[in-house]
Amino acid sequence: MSPPVPRPFPRFIADSPQEGKPYGRYEERLREEFVKACGPHAGEAGAAIDPETVKWFPDRGWGGRIYVPATGRASEPVAVEGGEEGEPGSVLVEYFGWVSFERPEDGEPGALEAKADFTDVTAEDNPHWKIDLSDDVIGAWRAEGERGGDITLVWGLPLVRGAIAATAELDEEVLDQTAVQDGRFTLVAVDAVKGFGDDLYVAVKLWDRTLREIASESLYDEG
Repeated sequence: MSPPVPRPFPRFIADSPQEGKPYGRYEERLREEFVKACGPHAGEAGAAIDPETVKWFPDRGWGGRIYVPATGRASEPVAVEGGEEGEPGSVLVEYFGWVSFERPEDGEPGALEAKADFTDVTAEDNPHWKIDLSDDVIGAWRAEGERGGDITLVWGLPLVRGAIAATAELDEEVLDQTAVQDGRFTLVAVDAVKGFGDDLYVAVKLWDRTLREIASESLYDEG
């Protein structure tokens, strides 16, 4: 018997990955939707996405929908401002986002939706990174009064060797966990929680076979 907890954060609210790596017509439909969502950003990004570079992350189910995160690279490099040395350079912009759908009883994805964005800050230019993370808010959690937070989809690539599992933690409380599959992982957790003292933000941690923490990254961006 346990007493009520003072911080009733939702835990393990998403379905575990159910599908393998997308393939065939299923993958074609997902890619078409993701590329379409990337299209409006091409002008600002400087180049359209190369559909052949799209990579998929493990699916997670929440709120009656399946979310399949994705990343892809631009079709050509774009010029960027000079760095510390003042020399002009170029970067292969990365697109990121997700495709979601309802899973009808017949197993065919329905009511597909997609969302995408882009960044010119990539892992190649940041060798100190230990995790390459992307995230997006897909819903809201409301508690009593003004308390609550954002239901957040998080997907990433371990950039250190030996990672077999990933966790999403809020003030050292595990809210979600998943295996690293083919060097990728997807998590769903409540983030940016307000009303329980200081605002709380999710930290993503990687673990090796001995359950040793080998990397940690916060979703909070001080910038």
